[in-house]
Formats: sequence, structure tokens, C-alpha cells
Amino acid sequence: MTAYSRGEIATAKRIVVKVGSSSISGDSTWRIDPLVDALAAARARGQEVILVSSGAIATALSLIDFGETRPNDLASQQAAAAVGQNVLMWRWQSSLDRHRILAGQVLVTLSDMQNDTPRQNARRAIDRMLALGVLPIVNENDTVATHEIRFGDNDRLSALVAHLMKADALVLLSDITALYTAPPDRPDSRPIDTIAAGDDLSRFEFGGKVVNSVGTGGAATKATAARLAQDNGIGALVTSADNIGAALAGEHVGTWFAPAPSAEPRTDVLSVILHDEE
Repeated sequence: MTAYSRGEIATAKRIVVKVGSSSISGDSTWRIDPLVDALAAARARGQEVILVSSGAIATALSLIDFGETRPNDLASQQAAAAVGQNVLMWRWQSSLDRHRILAGQVLVTLSDMQNDTPRQNARRAIDRMLALGVLPIVNENDTVATHEIRFGDNDRLSALVAHLMKADALVLLSDITALYTAPPDRPDSRPIDTIAAGDDLSRFEFGGKVVNSVGTGGAATKATAARLAQDNGIGALVTSADNIGAALAGEHVGTWFAPAPSAEPRTDVLSVILHDEE
């Protein structure tokens, strides 16, 4: 596998792009069109793009009356996911229609990824979609997932997809332009430009997992996912969803996790994702 630099994202053959719930749901649904424009531009350059899209449950929150707060019970979350995933895919496809691009839905569970047969079936299906010019859109199957057996956030899922599909780069889209040395509201906090393979991440205060009305995740999960990709020789960029065009064009934005130059593909990727060992 070729180790790409940040500037070479524009020429990487295969890219996984992950977008979170807060970037495309609620008042942010307008962002789907510019995201699609950037993905279409990358495809026009001859690149293969796999989209990992959160947002099923968040999309349903404005359509179903759950009261004032995000539902916590499993049945309500599963029902919301079933409704929201349908609408989410409709929104993506409606925008993709402007570029005459067809999307394909890939819903996976943690159990699927733990089992070699469905995992390889997913890999073959995505490979075939890419060969047919279809844009694969991957999400966790929240309708059948449980609290105990699930990825929990799509940052980890996107790292696994990048590993499974032998991607050349992973782009993790966030609400902020880059990762910071400490919470961004702190006066001493500074944006991080580059993290080399083997750099000690413990000196940074990325903060814990964030759970809010639209999704889960946060800087810590993105750093974990980016480091996992990095260790497998896949460069990872963390930046704002508003920077998607610049990111895919190879411009100098966000925080770049430079790929390990002589990385041996890890066989324990799923274990690391599950147990947060990074």
C-alpha cells in the first residue's frame, strides 16, 4: 500500500469519508449538497469514494414526536433508526441525483464485523458497487443493534471500513476545523497540524466521548480512529465538514495523521475498536 501525504489525498485511489450526525441533520441538512458536490468532484477525478454516514436516529428526531429529549430506551432508538435511515438515504440520493450518481446502502452490525462470512460479503459487495460506479453509503444498523453489542459511533466503524476495503486515506469530518491540544475553549489550546506515527497522544487533552441530542462521538473517538488507520498505513485527516472540498482537493487543512511508512497490517483491528486500546 502506498503511503499518501495530506496533499496527495486528491490523487489517492480509494478514500473513506465519514460524516457525523450533527453535520447533516436538523438545521444542518443544507450541508448534504456541498458534501455531495465534493464527493462528486473526487469521483470525477477517478477516485473511489466510500461514504460512512451517521444520522439515522438524529434525522428521525424531527419527524417523530419523542417529547423534548432524545429517547434513551432501545425500542424507541431502533424505531427512530428505521424511520431515519429511510429519510437519510432519500436525502443523500436526492442530492446525488444532481450529479447522476447512484448510491447503495450498506448497513452493518458489530456482529457482522465479528463474523468472517458477513464481513467478507460486505467487502465484496462494496468492491462491486465501486466497480459499477455506485457510491456505497455505510452506516451501523441501529434498528437491530443493541446497547451491549454495537460500535457506538461511526468514527470506529469508518476506521474498520478503511482497513477492510484497503483504503488509501480516511477523512473524518467534525464540527471543528482540526483537533486541538486541549478543549478549544481553553486559552492555551492550539490546533494540531500533524501527528506522526508513534507520536504520544497522551500529551493532548482530546476529552471524552460526547453524547448529545443528535449523536455520539467527539475528538477522542476521532483521534482513536485516526490513529488506528495511521498504524495500518492509512493516512487520516480530521477536519470540519465545511472543509470537505479543500480536504479532498489535498489542501492543507485539519489535523493530519501521517501513515506509518512501513506499517504491517494489524490483525487485531476489531479488538482495538471494541476495547479502545489505542
